[in-house]
Amino acid sequence: MEIITDIEKWREYARSERSEGKSIGLVPTMGALHAGHVSLIEAAREHCDVVIVTIFVNPRQFTTSKDLKAYPRTPERDRELARAAGATCVVEPRLEQMWPDFPLTTATTVSVRGLSDNFEGADRPGHFDGVASVVAKLFTITGPCTAFFGEKDFQQLCVIRQLVRDLSFDVKLVGCPIVRDVDGLALSSRNVLLSANDRVRARVLSQVLLSLDDDQTRSASELRDSLLSQLRNANIDLSYADVVNPLTLLPLSDDDQGVGRLLLAATFSGVRLLDNAEVRVVAKEQARAASH
Repeated sequence: MEIITDIEKWREYARSERSEGKSIGLVPTMGALHAGHVSLIEAAREHCDVVIVTIFVNPRQFTTSKDLKAYPRTPERDRELARAAGATCVVEPRLEQMWPDFPLTTATTVSVRGLSDNFEGADRPGHFDGVASVVAKLFTITGPCTAFFGEKDFQQLCVIRQLVRDLSFDVKLVGCPIVRDVDGLALSSRNVLLSANDRVRARVLSQVLLSLDDDQTRSASELRDSLLSQLRNANIDLSYADVVNPLTLLPLSDDDQGVGRLLLAATFSGVRLLDNAEVRVVAKEQARAASH
């Protein structure tokens, strides 16, 4: 497995592999790898000849310096996990190459309006500008590839899908299922920051989602009411919880039916956790008929 820290060497590595007819799989990460990241690398290995894993803690997507400083960093372990999962190259680009002017403001920003405005975008202003900007740069340097992202950060996946569509990147995007720990908690690099007590309290997120995703007889408002009621009764610091269209992220109405997405975020002693689940929604008239 190669380890590259220079942007031009990274670009040339990908170009050289493609020149030999090999397909490139890209797995962008911010490090602190866990089984969720491993599943992305394994998926890339299954579908592509070459797997490039990028590890870069992108300062432009953090809303506070405190959050950036607290983000876990485990470089040696990350390399071993990437190698074991089948990565052929780990790229650890230097900050001064990624954002030459940092900590001053970078002049160029990529913004995806609409999808970036609500939920995480509303709570963390500028977050998705940072995400879109760094992902655009990763795609530009790597070149034509298949990129693998986890559905745990579902809004991020939607933003990047729109980015690829609007800017015509030669990138095929693959969303991979959420990987959960044995207690149901969605795997996240931030989980290591939870206290033992908060870890137990955080289980309610997946418990509530999983209690609703098998129910195919409720309207959007009924699902939304149940979601909010259960989470509020759990007495947690809830940021948001909603039932949305999985493409537009707009809240579903009682006239909608089909596939929806339950989205939520909550904070436990300063640690922000996200979770989501697919759900079936029926129109309110159907839900009323099914209840009789």
